[in-house]
Amino acid sequence: MSSAEDLWPFLPGRPTLRIVSASGATLTTDDDRKILDLAGGAIAVNVGHGRAEVAEAMAAEAERLTYVVPPWSTPSRERLVARLRQDWLPDGLERAYFASGGSEANESALKVAVQHFAARGLPQKCKIIGRELSYHGTTIATTSLGGHAARRIGLESVLQDHPRAPTPYPLRAPRELPPDALGRYYAEALEAVIDAEGPETVAAVMAEPIVGSSGGALIPPTDYWPRIRALCDHHDILLIFDEVMTGFGRVGRRFACEFWGLAPDLLVAGKGLAGGYAPIGGLFASKRVLDPIAETGGEVMFHTFGAHPAACAAADRVLDILTREKLVQRAETLGAKLAGWLEDAFDDHPHVAQTRGCGLLQAIEFVADRDTLAPFPEAAGLTRRIISTALERGVYCYPGGTGAIRDIVCLGPPFIITETELQRGVAILREAVDIAIAQID
Repeated sequence: MSSAEDLWPFLPGRPTLRIVSASGATLTTDDDRKILDLAGGAIAVNVGHGRAEVAEAMAAEAERLTYVVPPWSTPSRERLVARLRQDWLPDGLERAYFASGGSEANESALKVAVQHFAARGLPQKCKIIGRELSYHGTTIATTSLGGHAARRIGLESVLQDHPRAPTPYPLRAPRELPPDALGRYYAEALEAVIDAEGPETVAAVMAEPIVGSSGGALIPPTDYWPRIRALCDHHDILLIFDEVMTGFGRVGRRFACEFWGLAPDLLVAGKGLAGGYAPIGGLFASKRVLDPIAETGGEVMFHTFGAHPAACAAADRVLDILTREKLVQRAETLGAKLAGWLEDAFDDHPHVAQTRGCGLLQAIEFVADRDTLAPFPEAAGLTRRIISTALERGVYCYPGGTGAIRDIVCLGPPFIITETELQRGVAILREAVDIAIAQID
């Protein structure tokens, strides 16, 4: 009989853990070790592990409906969309499409943007502009658009070449620019890309409003997104926000776009939609975007397991818990405390360039030299060392960066985590960082 190591994961020879149960913010291994989940899995768990009422909602729905093709309606699909419209979605984004996860939902957004202009008789508007530091999924299309160097390795021969603009990165912006000039600087960089491509050929700009793990909670200058919104409107370009990681309360707002008081034309969200309980991602659009496609007889092709009844039931219950227990507000207040604890723990560290974040999406960026921001050698594998050292001490954090940008550790715990757990996790993380860097020095 095969051992557990022979059965998982997909690539042989990779280290793994065997998790047998979870509750709240704690994972339990097969040898009964307790691990504090400071990452919320892949920054997906929000209402916490082991919520019986979510499991019960899924079970009840699975008893009623095993599978229904996505174009047909079911009570769980209707309840979920009604709740989203009432409590969550930005004004105007009232149409909902459900895929099996963020990658599928993001790819669907790209297709809808191109279909929109084709339906309007503008097939030449077909280019999608991405950003240099970004991640949008694992399909060929989303990997092509994303600027995640490590996840493109070995696929270069089949990836489409998309135009990209610089991602706002205040820490590493040109030093001669004052902070109040950075929004204009990065917006003009995107405008230059649009001009170079020809605005008449550009269908959409896709970006994370706050960059997730690939950049480590990168928050753009305050005036950046209003400038981009105006730029897209001027050139008849759709703005697509990828909020797969930041949506549904992670940053202390329902969606990150609320910080700028604006809505995209297409909004993608995923991880927090069902809080890790079921595979589901959402694409949300306005009638303005979808009407031309419908009027010309077009279709937005479904994914086989999109809008699965049990997944919709899970998402509906998770969103109910988030509202009922005021967990978005908790993510905001607890996130502010976490940011302070991280600053206290790492402000004097000679190899920490910055702690940053918003709500319960926080990150720490490590460098070999704080003055020059020079990184540690790639071969040192610092992020991997930190993650594994913390894990040995019972705390799991999430690795960030893209390979080109590296040595970033991200925190995205469940919203129900306690202050005591967070403070303990930060203390253990500080210890792990010192041990990992000492191994390199």
